[in-house]
Amino acid sequence: MTSQVFAVCFGASQPLRLAQFWSGVLGWEPADDPHGGIALLPSDDTGFRIRVVPSQKQKVGQNRMHFDLTSASLEDQQQTVARALALGGRHIDVGQRPEDGHVVLADPEGNEFCVIEPGNEFLADCGFIGALACDGSQAVGYFWSEALGWPLVWDQDQETAIRSPHGGPKFTWGGPPVAPKKGENRLHFDLAPPAHADLQAEVERLLSLGATRSDTGQGEAGGRVAMADPDGNEFCVLTPR
Repeated sequence: MTSQVFAVCFGASQPLRLAQFWSGVLGWEPADDPHGGIALLPSDDTGFRIRVVPSQKQKVGQNRMHFDLTSASLEDQQQTVARALALGGRHIDVGQRPEDGHVVLADPEGNEFCVIEPGNEFLADCGFIGALACDGSQAVGYFWSEALGWPLVWDQDQETAIRSPHGGPKFTWGGPPVAPKKGENRLHFDLAPPAHADLQAEVERLLSLGATRSDTGQGEAGGRVAMADPDGNEFCVLTPR
């Protein structure tokens, strides 16, 4: 069995404030986090939690991944935007066109996300978090498909998308050109191997698929192994429990 996505992890200078923002936007409840930080548990079939952990690293440039939130109607989209703004979000310009139907926002720490217009066919059968949209190569989409055992649901013009067989959000990669990486990512995946799995064997499997060990100064401290995917994006493999 392969590892699964345990969490999407945000690094934050004010973890409590950011956790309260995403809890309010998504309607997810906070919970104890055995790995440190603050955890938000999904109220639907999203399949992973959100973790917010302390970080003093400054955000540099646009994030390589962001949430796409879906809307059932224009009124629903407007309500999501209004709720995010009331919780401390703000409108931002990332080059979207005036005729684009989606609304681009940033959370209180500047992390970008989109509120997608109703009628988006690509996200039609997804939940409120319709996608985790990533800036990345076709190769990294193939890597994550193999790493997680999730099938490709889109593979055209070097753009890729995968989705868990159990449903939930799609993970998408936009293909070239991929913007140069500037510092450590503010968002990363935490992977959980199957219970009682051999951690080293899982790390070796991921290395064989194209991952590398990431020199973050942590080694295997704190019950996790720091790694990076073929595009250099950090992720962690948690010690099986």
